[in-house]
Amino acid sequence: MEPACKRHFIQDNCLYECSPNLGPWIRQVNQSWRKERILNVPLCKEDCERWWEDCRTSYTCKSNWQKGWNWTSGINECPAGALCRTFESYFPTPAALCEGLWSHSYKVSDYSRGSGRCIQMWFDSAQGNPNEEVARFYAAAMKAEAPSRGILGP
Repeated sequence: MEPACKRHFIQDNCLYECSPNLGPWIRQVNQSWRKERILNVPLCKEDCERWWEDCRTSYTCKSNWQKGWNWTSGINECPAGALCRTFESYFPTPAALCEGLWSHSYKVSDYSRGSGRCIQMWFDSAQGNPNEEVARFYAAAMKAEAPSRGILGP
Protein backbone atom coordinates (compact mmCIF):
# COMPACT_ATOMS: atom_id res chain seq x y z
CA MET A 1 0.00 0.00 0.00
CA GLU A 2 1.34 3.40 -0.96
CA PRO A 3 2.12 5.70 2.01
CA ALA A 4 -0.37 8.33 0.79
CA CYS A 5 -3.05 5.63 0.72
CA LYS A 6 -2.13 4.20 4.11
CA ARG A 7 -2.54 7.57 5.81
CA HIS A 8 -6.24 7.60 4.81
CA PHE A 9 -6.74 4.24 6.53
CA ILE A 10 -5.00 5.53 9.64
CA GLN A 11 -7.20 8.62 9.61
CA ASP A 12 -10.31 6.51 8.98
CA ASN A 13 -9.43 4.37 12.00
CA CYS A 14 -8.82 7.44 14.17
CA LEU A 15 -12.18 8.92 13.12
CA TYR A 16 -14.00 5.64 13.78
CA GLU A 17 -12.31 4.88 17.11
CA CYS A 18 -12.04 8.37 18.58
CA SER A 19 -14.59 10.80 17.14
CA PRO A 20 -17.33 11.80 19.56
CA ASN A 21 -19.30 13.12 16.58
CA LEU A 22 -20.41 9.86 14.95
CA GLY A 23 -23.28 9.29 17.38
CA PRO A 24 -26.08 10.02 14.90
CA TRP A 25 -24.84 7.16 12.72
CA ILE A 26 -24.18 4.45 15.33
CA ARG A 27 -26.42 1.43 14.83
CA GLN A 28 -26.85 -1.66 16.97
CA VAL A 29 -25.80 -4.90 15.26
CA ASN A 30 -25.83 -8.49 16.33
CA GLN A 31 -22.43 -9.79 15.29
CA SER A 32 -20.14 -12.03 17.31
CA TRP A 33 -17.28 -9.55 17.17
CA ARG A 34 -19.14 -6.25 17.69
CA LYS A 35 -22.38 -4.88 19.02
CA GLU A 36 -22.50 -1.59 17.14
CA ARG A 37 -21.21 0.04 13.98
CA ILE A 38 -21.52 3.27 12.03
CA LEU A 39 -23.76 3.35 8.98
CA ASN A 40 -24.09 5.93 6.19
CA VAL A 41 -21.93 8.64 7.74
CA PRO A 42 -22.10 11.52 5.21
CA LEU A 43 -18.44 11.81 4.20
CA CYS A 44 -17.47 15.05 2.47
CA LYS A 45 -17.06 14.41 -1.24
CA GLU A 46 -13.54 15.89 -1.39
CA ASP A 47 -12.30 13.59 1.37
CA CYS A 48 -13.64 10.56 -0.51
CA GLU A 49 -12.19 11.73 -3.82
CA ARG A 50 -8.77 12.30 -2.24
CA TRP A 51 -8.85 8.86 -0.55
CA TRP A 52 -9.63 7.21 -3.88
CA GLU A 53 -7.02 9.23 -5.77
CA ASP A 54 -4.32 8.36 -3.22
CA CYS A 55 -5.23 4.66 -3.22
CA ARG A 56 -6.19 3.88 -6.80
CA THR A 57 -2.75 2.42 -7.69
CA SER A 58 -2.31 0.50 -4.42
CA TYR A 59 -3.31 -3.18 -4.31
CA THR A 60 -6.03 -5.14 -2.59
CA CYS A 61 -7.84 -8.44 -3.04
CA LYS A 62 -11.34 -7.47 -1.87
CA SER A 63 -13.96 -4.78 -2.29
CA ASN A 64 -15.54 -5.24 1.16
CA TRP A 65 -13.00 -5.16 3.96
CA GLN A 66 -15.53 -5.62 6.75
CA LYS A 67 -15.95 -9.35 6.24
CA GLY A 68 -14.70 -12.37 4.32
CA TRP A 69 -11.01 -12.38 5.29
CA ASN A 70 -9.14 -15.61 5.96
CA TRP A 71 -8.15 -15.48 9.66
CA THR A 72 -6.84 -19.06 10.01
CA SER A 73 -3.25 -17.86 10.47
CA GLY A 74 -4.27 -15.35 13.15
CA ILE A 75 -4.01 -12.34 10.83
CA ASN A 76 -6.30 -11.24 8.04
CA GLU A 77 -5.26 -12.69 4.71
CA CYS A 78 -6.94 -12.63 1.33
CA PRO A 79 -9.54 -15.34 0.80
CA ALA A 80 -8.40 -18.32 -1.27
CA GLY A 81 -8.53 -17.53 -4.96
CA ALA A 82 -8.91 -13.77 -4.50
CA LEU A 83 -6.93 -11.80 -7.06
CA CYS A 84 -4.62 -9.03 -5.96
CA ARG A 85 -5.43 -6.05 -8.17
CA THR A 86 -5.34 -2.27 -7.98
CA PHE A 87 -7.87 -0.48 -5.84
CA GLU A 88 -9.20 1.07 -9.03
CA SER A 89 -10.06 -2.42 -10.28
CA TYR A 90 -12.11 -3.18 -7.17
CA PHE A 91 -13.32 0.39 -6.66
CA PRO A 92 -13.86 2.04 -10.08
CA THR A 93 -15.14 5.30 -8.55
CA PRO A 94 -14.53 7.26 -5.34
CA ALA A 95 -18.05 6.36 -4.15
CA ALA A 96 -17.39 2.65 -4.76
CA LEU A 97 -14.40 2.89 -2.41
CA CYS A 98 -15.89 5.04 0.34
CA GLU A 99 -19.29 3.35 0.42
CA GLY A 100 -18.28 -0.25 -0.28
CA LEU A 101 -15.03 -0.62 1.65
CA TRP A 102 -16.67 -0.89 5.09
CA SER A 103 -20.18 -2.10 4.06
CA HIS A 104 -21.73 1.37 3.85
CA SER A 105 -20.19 2.82 6.98
CA TYR A 106 -19.81 5.96 4.84
CA LYS A 107 -22.08 7.54 2.26
CA VAL A 108 -20.48 10.07 -0.05
CA SER A 109 -22.16 13.40 0.53
CA ASP A 110 -23.06 15.91 -2.15
CA TYR A 111 -21.89 18.54 0.34
CA SER A 112 -18.38 19.96 0.46
CA ARG A 113 -15.94 20.41 3.28
CA GLY A 114 -16.86 23.37 5.47
CA SER A 115 -20.58 23.12 4.63
CA GLY A 116 -21.55 21.86 8.08
CA ARG A 117 -23.44 19.01 6.40
CA CYS A 118 -20.74 16.36 5.90
CA ILE A 119 -18.14 14.72 8.11
CA GLN A 120 -14.59 15.76 7.37
CA MET A 121 -12.01 13.05 7.77
CA TRP A 122 -9.27 15.68 7.71
CA PHE A 123 -9.24 19.00 9.55
CA ASP A 124 -6.92 21.25 11.57
CA SER A 125 -7.94 20.74 15.20
CA ALA A 126 -6.37 24.10 16.09
CA GLN A 127 -9.24 25.62 14.09
CA GLY A 128 -11.85 23.60 15.99
CA ASN A 129 -13.65 20.45 14.99
CA PRO A 130 -16.05 21.08 12.08
CA ASN A 131 -17.70 17.71 12.69
CA GLU A 132 -19.36 18.97 15.88
CA GLU A 133 -21.71 21.17 13.84
CA VAL A 134 -22.43 18.29 11.46
CA ALA A 135 -23.32 15.91 14.30
CA ARG A 136 -25.61 18.49 15.92
CA PHE A 137 -27.38 19.14 12.61
CA TYR A 138 -28.06 15.47 11.86
CA ALA A 139 -28.95 14.60 15.46
CA ALA A 140 -31.57 17.37 15.43
CA ALA A 141 -32.87 16.25 12.02
CA MET A 142 -33.12 12.63 13.18
CA LYS A 143 -34.87 13.66 16.38
CA ALA A 144 -37.40 15.72 14.39
CA GLU A 145 -38.09 12.72 12.12
CA ALA A 146 -38.47 10.20 14.96
CA PRO A 147 -42.06 9.42 15.91
CA SER A 148 -42.96 10.62 19.39
CA ARG A 149 -43.50 7.72 21.76
CA GLY A 150 -44.18 9.81 24.85
CA ILE A 151 -41.05 8.55 26.60
CA LEU A 152 -39.05 11.75 26.45
CA GLY A 153 -41.96 14.14 26.24
CA PRO A 154 -43.45 15.91 23.24
